[in-house]
Amino acid sequence: MALIILSPIFILVALKVRKNLGSPIFFYQERPGKDAKIFKMIKFRSMKDAFDKAGNPLPDEKRITPFGHKLRSTTLDEMPQLINVLKGDMSIVGPRPQMKDFLEHYTPHQMRRHEVKPGMTGLAQVSGRNNLSWEEKFELDVQYVETKSIWLDFKIMFKTVKVMLTKEGINAPDQEVGAARFSSKESSSVKTSSK
Repeated sequence: MALIILSPIFILVALKVRKNLGSPIFFYQERPGKDAKIFKMIKFRSMKDAFDKAGNPLPDEKRITPFGHKLRSTTLDEMPQLINVLKGDMSIVGPRPQMKDFLEHYTPHQMRRHEVKPGMTGLAQVSGRNNLSWEEKFELDVQYVETKSIWLDFKIMFKTVKVMLTKEGINAPDQEVGAARFSSKESSSVKTSSK
């Protein structure tokens, strides 16, 4: 239903991505889902292809465009994840799927975030989003797993609309750009603080 209702916006954004960044318009990235099973998460592209002299991709902050910043700040780049929901890889509400590299750094307690399907939005996203530390995000993810209910899902969905309209707790580029740089030092502090 959401795909049908939002199809005009979906098509408009797709055309904008094609105009500003070229083809392909989608970006696929492997993320761990329920039970840590890997799936390909779909997003609209927000970065251009740019390489150094050795042929290696430039850092994310040098590849993201002003258009990409705007796309991420409105969270419209997340819209194609409705396709992931339709496929059964994701849910509307649930812990946000992080980089698969995170798996080796989670504590057993933090791994509980994978007991449910990942979501397009979640408790952490309506409780501060990028203003939260990784430890706080993961703790909220586990809290969601432990208190999951249909009423909580509706509450999170309504709060998500507010966050999107006010851009509360949103930094551009999205903190997920920095997720790949989740260092061993940071992960060690997560483990220590969670024990």
